[in-house]
Amino acid sequence: MDPQKISSKGVRNTEENEESVNRRINRLTLHLNPVQHLDLPVHPLELLTCAARVKAISVSTATLSEYMRGKHRDIQEQVFAYFNSRPELQTPIEISKDEHRELCMKQLVGLVREGGIRPFRYVVDDPAKYFAIAEAVGSVDMSLGIKMGVQYSLWGGSVINLGTKKHRDKYFNGIDNVDYLGCFAMTELHHGSNVQGLQTVATFDPLTDEFIIDTPNDGAIKWWIGNAAVHGKFATVFAKLMLPTHDTKGGVTDMGVHAFIVPIRDMKTHKTLPGVEIHDCGHKVGLNGVDNGALRFRSVRIPRNNLLNRFGDVSRDGKYTSSLPSINKRFAATLGELVGGRVGLAYSSVGVLKIAVVIATRYSLLRQQFGPPKQPEVSILDYQSQQHKLMPMLASTYAFHFAALHLVEKYSEMKKSHDEELIGDVHALSAGLKAYITSYTQQSLSTCREACGGHGYAAVNRFGSLRNDHDIFQTFEGDNTVLLQQVAGLLLKQYREKFQGGPLTVTWNYLRQSMNSYLAQPNPVTSRWESEDHLRDPNFQLDAFRYRTSRLLQSVAIRLQKHSKTLGGFGAWNRCLNHLLTLAESHIESFILAKFIEAVKNCPDENSRAALKLVCDLYALDRIWNDIGTYRNVDYVAPNKAKAIHKLAEYLCFQVKNIARELVDAFDLPDYVTRAPIGAQTPSEAYSQYTQSVGF
Repeated sequence: MDPQKISSKGVRNTEENEESVNRRINRLTLHLNPVQHLDLPVHPLELLTCAARVKAISVSTATLSEYMRGKHRDIQEQVFAYFNSRPELQTPIEISKDEHRELCMKQLVGLVREGGIRPFRYVVDDPAKYFAIAEAVGSVDMSLGIKMGVQYSLWGGSVINLGTKKHRDKYFNGIDNVDYLGCFAMTELHHGSNVQGLQTVATFDPLTDEFIIDTPNDGAIKWWIGNAAVHGKFATVFAKLMLPTHDTKGGVTDMGVHAFIVPIRDMKTHKTLPGVEIHDCGHKVGLNGVDNGALRFRSVRIPRNNLLNRFGDVSRDGKYTSSLPSINKRFAATLGELVGGRVGLAYSSVGVLKIAVVIATRYSLLRQQFGPPKQPEVSILDYQSQQHKLMPMLASTYAFHFAALHLVEKYSEMKKSHDEELIGDVHALSAGLKAYITSYTQQSLSTCREACGGHGYAAVNRFGSLRNDHDIFQTFEGDNTVLLQQVAGLLLKQYREKFQGGPLTVTWNYLRQSMNSYLAQPNPVTSRWESEDHLRDPNFQLDAFRYRTSRLLQSVAIRLQKHSKTLGGFGAWNRCLNHLLTLAESHIESFILAKFIEAVKNCPDENSRAALKLVCDLYALDRIWNDIGTYRNVDYVAPNKAKAIHKLAEYLCFQVKNIARELVDAFDLPDYVTRAPIGAQTPSEAYSQYTQSVGF
């Protein structure tokens, strides 16, 4: 053997070994000296004093509430005060469907005309104020909140956002003062989530300069249309725009789904107009104050100007023009303008969760059962099992509050700037937060009911109506499973662009910053760290969340590539669907935690900041523990560390319990808003209000 070759080979081996050692050292350095992954606009995170090491946290409810209340609490208090002054407009426990619908209409008209609250004026100009009104109105009666949303966000919003100046000039005042009560006719019997599959058609007639609206079959009947059964006078109807081809065959060209203003009832007599057939969808699981109906159109003619033509128009001679080059682009732009509905639902769902958590926590502090022998009974919130049910939920409510506020701020900024990157970011955030928050809230409503035992089953204590009314939040404005798939799809797109050197939007910038370090082998040293300071370090918490998301993203990308070779794109997606949904939820949890950490950092009051830090730590560690199997499977967390996380999470539950009353009082929901006797703010009044409610 040639000695020179042996020498050369030895040098190469030595170099490779050195390179391997250096790579390992770099990885250890990343773990031991982590890069700041938090994209915060303020100062870098510091490790705050652990609340567990403080003997007691003194929380000022007023100070914490002031930090929580946001910019538009004043107008919410106006809404509360109006309905508190009008007891005849408050929804009773027992009410028929028809009575509830009429009461809901009176509530809306009264709020606007007598109370002086004009929500429509803020839909475009100040969305944050509109969403604050919507949350307050939903607290009064969820049916009223949805009816208002249909009128102003959906019907009114479609006119303003999809139409042009001529539509605004003609319809704004009538929508604003509730003279023009309207509907949003998108969903059909056979199509809900798949809007591009809608079958209703709008065919242009150049001879009369009109569109002819037709329901071609039973599957195309517009279904679940709010305000349609009783009160609506107009409908924004989504239909396929068909233009004559002007050839000898007399064919038509499908230009894709567009929106049209279609009158459905006479303005004076309120009778159904010719060609329009309306039926009542009947009694529902919840929200029976909203009059949902079904609409069929038989050659209903409307003026050409009733086409909401912001993204596409038809001239008098039947020529189509658009600034957007394709059906898909126009469709995406149209739906993009309707994203406010999802923002509103996410925000309102947090409001529902607040009410439920307030009632359940106050009752659990009040209710006493059992205790040590020959000792007084103890509060049921002193039991670890009750703490485990409610304290992580309380922590999640705070986390969702800050995330939803951020979403509203981003949406408001988007409406002013029309920045394309921001539009994409808000679309993904609204889809993910709406899906995640509404699903969590719905599960929590059942947990709160159970946590309050038999008294939670009484209708007067509201869990039943809250649960039934909120249930549909998981479905309308986008089915939650479909929305999470949209988030997963966008994550995969960002993943591909990351490795191709393309830009990433703000929400996913951590993928660019730290994908390589997250996907490195877990550090065997830090995976065993179990000190309280380490576990409560926000950098550890957020790194853990993002590590999980990055792992899920990488692994599902590999699986999709593998399965697409044999199953095709659709089949591969379906094979990996549960994996994709988990990925989307993990990403949203990472975002929520980042916003919570930021809110803790920005809190100016030291005591309030310490309380929020405690709650934030519980939120983070409870989530990590709930998915501890994922972390253990890849050795991100060693067994001793997993045990320490569980132990600390339980202890944090206990600590949060000690300030639970202050935390729920900081939501600033008076008794006439929560309207549940067992959730009275003054403990001594709870049982007396409850007994009075049944006639004692």
